[in-house]
Amino acid sequence: MNTGGQLEEDGKTSQTWTEGCRSLGLISLRSASAGVRVTSVDWQRSGNGAAHHTQEYPCPELVVRRGQPFRLTLDLSGDLDSEETLIFTVETGPKASEALHTKAVFQTAELEGGEVWTAVKESQTENSMSVSLASPPDAVIGRYQLSARASSRRRHSDRKLGEFVLLFNPWCPEDDVFLASEEERQEYVLNDSGIIFRGVEKRIRAQGWNYGQFEEDILDICLSILDRSPSHQDDPATDVSHRHNPIYVTRIISAMVNSNNDRGVVQGQWQGKYGSGTSPLHWRGSVAILQKWFKSRFKPVKYGQCWVFAGVLCTVLRCLGIATRVVSNFNSAHDTDKNLSVDKYVDSFGRTLEDLTEDSMWNFHVWNESWFARQDLGPSYNGWQVLDATPQEESEGVFQCGPASVTAIREGDIHLAHDGPFVFAEVNADYITWLWNEDESRERVYSDTKKIGRCISTKAVGSDSRVDITGLYKYPEGSRKERQVYSKAVKKLFGVEARGRRTWIRRAGGRGLWRDDLLEPATKPSITGKFKVLEPPVLGHDLQLALCLTNLTSRAQRVQVNLSGATILYTRRPVAEILHESHAVKLGPQEEKKIPVAISYSQYKEDLTEDKKILLAAMCFVSKGEKLLVEKDITLEDFITIKVLGPATVGVAVTVEVTVVNPLLEKVEDGVLMVEGSGLLQGQLSIEVPSLQPQEKALVQFKITPSKSGPRQLQVDFVSHHFPDIKGFVIVDVATAK
Repeated sequence: MNTGGQLEEDGKTSQTWTEGCRSLGLISLRSASAGVRVTSVDWQRSGNGAAHHTQEYPCPELVVRRGQPFRLTLDLSGDLDSEETLIFTVETGPKASEALHTKAVFQTAELEGGEVWTAVKESQTENSMSVSLASPPDAVIGRYQLSARASSRRRHSDRKLGEFVLLFNPWCPEDDVFLASEEERQEYVLNDSGIIFRGVEKRIRAQGWNYGQFEEDILDICLSILDRSPSHQDDPATDVSHRHNPIYVTRIISAMVNSNNDRGVVQGQWQGKYGSGTSPLHWRGSVAILQKWFKSRFKPVKYGQCWVFAGVLCTVLRCLGIATRVVSNFNSAHDTDKNLSVDKYVDSFGRTLEDLTEDSMWNFHVWNESWFARQDLGPSYNGWQVLDATPQEESEGVFQCGPASVTAIREGDIHLAHDGPFVFAEVNADYITWLWNEDESRERVYSDTKKIGRCISTKAVGSDSRVDITGLYKYPEGSRKERQVYSKAVKKLFGVEARGRRTWIRRAGGRGLWRDDLLEPATKPSITGKFKVLEPPVLGHDLQLALCLTNLTSRAQRVQVNLSGATILYTRRPVAEILHESHAVKLGPQEEKKIPVAISYSQYKEDLTEDKKILLAAMCFVSKGEKLLVEKDITLEDFITIKVLGPATVGVAVTVEVTVVNPLLEKVEDGVLMVEGSGLLQGQLSIEVPSLQPQEKALVQFKITPSKSGPRQLQVDFVSHHFPDIKGFVIVDVATAK
């Protein structure tokens, strides 16, 4: 057999056939198997980062926002034919599919489209092409894999070009998270520091917080929070497909920031004992918390309280591109039995009976608001949405809260998703005080129904001022509209028929019961009372106050006054009693008398919590059975000043001077300054403070070298085992280097 001759003959036949097909135009001069390949990609990080407001993210991948074009330059192995196109594939999450909108295949075209992924050829040179890719404004957010091939190549010859991250886009009018004001976008999306308001209604204090959403690894950590959620663990593909929806994403994250139902980020602790972890007041920002959670392989970080949960949630949502702010509500109700009232039981000295009192009124509570459209409720409820990561009550079996439309709360539409009744009660519940007698009977004590939901506060846009946003949550206290909304909420919650000043409540199962209308106050007594602070209450000093009682009648009256005082947590939970005394007072007609109240430092020093709060109570028993409870929440003051000595410039060291005072009447030898600030220094700085004699002042200087321009927040805490942290911050305006 002459095999060589046969091969030669077959080769000639094949060549003749191929040339004939080419002459008929059936085969390109370049075979499909040997078509142009994409060899590399220039992600144009600088230009895309500036256009998408993502240049601050330090991660190696390109970070862009959905609904907005981003440009790439592709290097090719050859020159594309005029008829050829590039075919791109983007996919995110496991088992990506076009049906779940987690995968898209699209090719270069002349026009951009708004509802699908598109690629537009902008320019082409020999062996190179510039293209503009764009996602739809409702695309799934997260980390994507990008692949590409020439249309002449086989389907399975895609070249993997790398990964990019797609975020929500508050700059895109078609995105549900669109926010029209550029000033607000700068504040609520791009500002990496902020202020959280704490304290008491009459003494609100600002605390700095480093959100640090652009710090190293934070974006990766925020994306991993979504991947660690129970929803993702149960059904990863479906979970990822829902990540186009800010309602879904924010609710998932509100659950994941606390650790109650999962291995979430922060573990709460409200008992005042933090030996196995970090005190909530020692945190100065979210970065250390998130990094610790991630590096420990998702072990919950100990410990947090409401402002810590809110600070971390704000970091995560700003990082993902959702405009978010931190909100503080003073005299915040925790309505455990869901009856829109806070029922407090006290003894004859005004001391809270913990075993009877399930509801509570916290000195303050901190949550978040995020801005997005409510496609599930309708456009009337677009805008700010309440989210609360503090684990207080379960919602659908999980410790999560929100999003609840702020508009729905103000209008009493508490039946709308999500968690309207709980949020409504936090700002609107009536405050009812009951005297629990020794025979286990109870009597209503006069108290102020206007106590709840005061001075609702957030940081101003572009400044450190406090803005009161109470009017966004409710109509003026005591107004007709406010009471109408309250009645509407009761009806939505219980399904009620109002009958005069009482309400018939239908419970599940059809059985009803009467209860006194919560709007009806106890009998107003014939005396008034209030505590007056005679000297500023300073940490480490004795407290000097007076209880002022006034007789409102033209007849003399006798009053039995039982005084009590306790150190408390910010939740108003008592820790230790520090005052217990009684006075018999005779008031002449229209007379005012002052009862001095003195508490020495030695009385409170051992039991003062890091919240630095004391609650005074006076239960007043007036003739004819009248009862009046007078309360005063005190936050002890401290002192720290921070000055930057000279102009601050990127890359140039500048001196910071801190003035601290030993607040105690004893020597302090273990003082330390803890310093933190995104864009001002790497990580945290610890600086020893010289030994301080009682009430001695000290100046401490150190240097920082800014790495980022613009307004930057520098936080400095004066820390010692002898007293609660003394916290301060200053805004440093950093100029770019010339």
